[in-house]
Amino acid sequence: MRKPRVVVLGAGYGGLITVTRLQKLIGVSEAEITLVNKNNYHYETTWLHEASAGTLHHDRARYPIREVINTSRIHFMKDTVVAIDKQAKVVTLEKGQVEYDYLVISLGSHPETFGIKGLKEYAFGITSIDSARQLREHIEYQFATYNMEKDKKVERLAIIVGGAGFTGIEFLGELGNRIPKLCKEYDIDFQKVRMICVEAAPTALPGFDPGLVNYAVKYLQKKGVEFRIGTAIKECIKDGIIVSKDNRMETIKAGTVVWAAGVRGNSVVEEAGFENIRGRVKVDDYLRAPGHEDVFVIGDCSLIINEETNRPYPPTAQIAMQQGEVCAKNLQAAISGSKKMISFTPVMKGSVASLGDHDAVGFVFGKKFVGSKASFMKKMIDNRALYMIGGPSLVMKKGKFNFL
Repeated sequence: MRKPRVVVLGAGYGGLITVTRLQKLIGVSEAEITLVNKNNYHYETTWLHEASAGTLHHDRARYPIREVINTSRIHFMKDTVVAIDKQAKVVTLEKGQVEYDYLVISLGSHPETFGIKGLKEYAFGITSIDSARQLREHIEYQFATYNMEKDKKVERLAIIVGGAGFTGIEFLGELGNRIPKLCKEYDIDFQKVRMICVEAAPTALPGFDPGLVNYAVKYLQKKGVEFRIGTAIKECIKDGIIVSKDNRMETIKAGTVVWAAGVRGNSVVEEAGFENIRGRVKVDDYLRAPGHEDVFVIGDCSLIINEETNRPYPPTAQIAMQQGEVCAKNLQAAISGSKKMISFTPVMKGSVASLGDHDAVGFVFGKKFVGSKASFMKKMIDNRALYMIGGPSLVMKKGKFNFL
């Protein structure tokens, strides 16, 4: 009798937790488990803002997948997912196909541009190791080039960040540490540099505690960040952006534009024909796609409504990892046929936004934290994520211990 085939698409937080738990829950004789990922490494998405600013080497933010999975239990395929055929139960890859009996979709997200003209062409993203390296090198190139120009254009030293959510604020926090060092290295007056954050919402860090938001904004302003709150980006152009506020249009020139204002689910999900909202599937209590008991969707591709607010939970690493734990147990239940599946309810332990290496704001277990205490907590959260996937050895290799 053929063993059930479990295929996990994506080795992000949710996908890796799923396979590392499955390899312990399901015996070799019970199922074949395959993990598909376009890279042979996992990267810490929540660290990309540091790699992008150049305050953390990009290699610190990634590790080989084979170091954290049992390769005698998990068959790893380095390949890119092209399409999913729900009826035939086949996943098409760039280099072939893989059939499944149970599928876990954990493909991560794509940037959401909201139809703003020019963003795809002219703005940098903070979405992958490669994009982080590209952005870091671009920023340094702008500084290295400035004094070599006969007609020094100060706009070259301006950096615009679209979005004041977690990614935008954390990136600005890293820039606050990195830019003074670049100025010193390339003999540039810091006063010539502009760091501008543009946010369409009426506040930075929408949905966060107002007191913590105020602390974060004032801290970053002291570092030289200008905030344009309640200002919408209408178009991104080759040398800056066009914004609108109170029906007044303005062009802001800059050598670097970074888009950090939202994500959507993976396009593969949409093209496969699953019921979705902007690429995210509203899963059932057991994390399955509606009408498909053999397909589980977790991470950025899933959508779960917070009944208290009647709004979707944000797509965070915290939730993705919790989903991975439940998904693995529900797969075991489905394969064995002898256990009852468990429903998934997110447990929100809190959120911490870093403001550079030694400062942060956070709301954890019902308490507010700022400054070095919040920064310490942020590093402990990062280390815990490493521990959950790779244990103590991964924490020792990649963990953050610069607490002071």
